[in-house]
Amino acid sequence: MRATFVLGRIAGVRVGVHWSVLFIFGIIALGLSQGRLPETYPGRAWAVYWAAGLCTAVVFFASLLAHELAHAVVARRNGVEVDDIVLWLLGGAARLKSEASSPGAELRIAGVGPLVSLLLGGLFTLCAWLLDLVSASGIVVEMVAWLAGINVLLAIFNAVPAAPLDGGRLLRAFLWWRTGDRLRATAGATAAGRVFGWLLVALGLIAFMRTGAFGGLWLALIGWFLIAAATAEGRQAQLRGVLAGVPVRDAMTSEPLTVPADTTVAGFITDARYRYRHSAFPVTDDGTPVGLVTLDSARKVPQADAHAVTVREVMVPLSQTTMVELDSPLADLLPRMEPGAEHRALVLDHGRLVGIVSLSDVSRTVAWLMNTAPGRRDGL
Repeated sequence: MRATFVLGRIAGVRVGVHWSVLFIFGIIALGLSQGRLPETYPGRAWAVYWAAGLCTAVVFFASLLAHELAHAVVARRNGVEVDDIVLWLLGGAARLKSEASSPGAELRIAGVGPLVSLLLGGLFTLCAWLLDLVSASGIVVEMVAWLAGINVLLAIFNAVPAAPLDGGRLLRAFLWWRTGDRLRATAGATAAGRVFGWLLVALGLIAFMRTGAFGGLWLALIGWFLIAAATAEGRQAQLRGVLAGVPVRDAMTSEPLTVPADTTVAGFITDARYRYRHSAFPVTDDGTPVGLVTLDSARKVPQADAHAVTVREVMVPLSQTTMVELDSPLADLLPRMEPGAEHRALVLDHGRLVGIVSLSDVSRTVAWLMNTAPGRRDGL
């Protein structure tokens, strides 16, 4: 899940928001301003209800961000680098660059998220009680009470032992500790995730057919998301098993053709060297990599401007490009890669560009391993 726009960095972690956040943000604000608040405290101006609903939705997403930041901070303390945090339709996700090194580290990284949500729920409960004690506005008390309840609910839901929820990570840590096999532990957690997802789908559809309430469809949607996410996580774990011990150097395209940053877009598009071989090229400035340019992004520049616009102006900057060291495990790179020419990874050797990796390169490597190493077939 890629962020639609980046908010900035918190504790050194890039934080972004996906466009789908607007949907759930709207549901929360609308539900509170046109439902719960007017029903509980009628007679106020509509602007009061909307202001309260919008403020509550903002604080709720701040709570989600705190949940994900807790994962990121504990992950870094346990030697696991964090790519970014993305808030989206069904909450948030902290993308880790690699997996935990031990069941204990996995337990700490997964468990801190629900713990933070539970602590926030307790804090909001205390605030609601104190506000009520000093006879604060009933709407303000209701806002804080709602935040208390939703954070406790978030903690409980995330603690369910089913991938990709935090509880699924806890289950995987336990199974990993018991069996000593991370791949088998992941298979168990993802199987639990699919079972739980189908259960939510069934319950949601039954509730919708019996009552016609939209909440039933929402529950079914969450279940469907869990099924898809658990299945994807299981497949990725299987691929990681196949790629275990394989360095990035075995999958990359060596000595890739590069584009000088000051080359004009017109020169880049018309140069025969770039026309047929690939769809994305590393961009360099005096031999140092500074980004990645795709043919698609260059062709979007109007012809009238192509002779004045440089590749530097249309490239994906290095700060937004995936980079990996030559001898890094290919399995650790896999979770960071996505389809699309703009998501290719640059391979460095002590800062020097030596290769480039795409998902098709990884797929070819997997196919080669499966065909030449029968003993690895159990990984898929």
